[in-house]
This record gives sequence, structure tokens and C-alpha cells, in this order.
Amino acid sequence: MSPETQLTVGFDLDMTLIDSRPGIKAAFEALSAETGTFIDTEQTISRLGPPLDQELAYWFPEAEIPAVADRYREIYPTHAIVPSPAMPGAREAVEAVRALGGRAIVVTAKHEPNARLHLDHLGIEPDAVIGWLWAEAKAVALREYEAQVYVGDHVGDVRGARTAGAVSVTVPTGPCPESELRAAGADVVLTDLTELPAWLAEYERTRSA
Repeated sequence: MSPETQLTVGFDLDMTLIDSRPGIKAAFEALSAETGTFIDTEQTISRLGPPLDQELAYWFPEAEIPAVADRYREIYPTHAIVPSPAMPGAREAVEAVRALGGRAIVVTAKHEPNARLHLDHLGIEPDAVIGWLWAEAKAVALREYEAQVYVGDHVGDVRGARTAGAVSVTVPTGPCPESELRAAGADVVLTDLTELPAWLAEYERTRSA
């Protein structure tokens, strides 16, 4: 990838750009009430990142998971969008990419229509949103958009960035502490997204030198 390539930065969604814990907790509580199946929602929101089907496997028989997943996604907008705030520095991080003449994309394991609802509600406007991709599979979108950097909170995000040949920038604002992110191969660990604009400006200065 040449230095002249336009700066493109990918972002994960859950626990990177948005604190989806309140909304996901509410959606799982509604699903539990509707299905009559016990779901420990505190456990659920403690391990956000992997695809929905992996979480449902803790609570439902394998044969029921496709239908239950569809129902969860149907009720999700009613319960999960409004309670979920932006993470500190999220809007500014996306804006910082644009200020450098770059483009910001969101690459998430979440159901893409629901990801867009979150971003629209919060007024965060990336240049593209790509859903349904988890861990190494995120590299598909990162390569397509020629992203040089991918920002996430989970070791799965680190694997996606490394598979794509992108710089893995992480924030320990989700289920994975700094030690796990570094052990997984993260290139950079920031405290949170408020530190990203300064890091990004230095990265772009070095890249363009």
C-alpha cells in the first residue's frame, strides 16, 4: 500500500464507538421474557464482541438458534437503540479521520441494519458500514476499502486487523483488558478514543513523510 493511498480507518462498533451494554441487556431481557428462557444478561454484556449466535448458544438449543436470532434482531431496534450512548471521544475520532482528508468505515459483527440505526441515532456518520463480519473475516472489508488502521476493543478485532495487514489500534473499553489486547498482537493500546485524534495525526504525519 503506497503512502499516497487515501487514509482509511476502520472502527468496530460495540464497546468501541458505542456503549451497547444497556441496549443489549434490554433486548436480551425482552427476548428472555418472550421465550420463557432464562438468560443471565449480566453475563451476556460482559462478553460482547463475538457474533450473536455464539451468545445464544449459551441459552438455547442449537436447533432453535436461527429462529431466536432472527427474533432478537427484530425486537432489537425497539429496546436497544435509545439506551446505548456513544463512547467518550467516538464522534471526535470519526471526525478526526475526515479532518485528515481520510474516510472512516465501521466494520462490525452486528446485524448491519441495527448497526446503522445506532449510528444514525447518535449522529455518527461514517463513510461506510459493513456488518456481519467477525474477527479474521473483518479483513474482507478492511482490504476492500484499503484500510490502513483498524480500531477495536476485542482480541477478535486485533486478529481482523492483522489478517488485513492493518495497524491494530485498540481501546480496553470492552471485555478485553490491555494485557489481552497486547498479547493478541495489538500494535497500539490507547486509554480510550479521546486519545485517537492525536495518535492519528502523528500516524498520518509519519505515513506521509
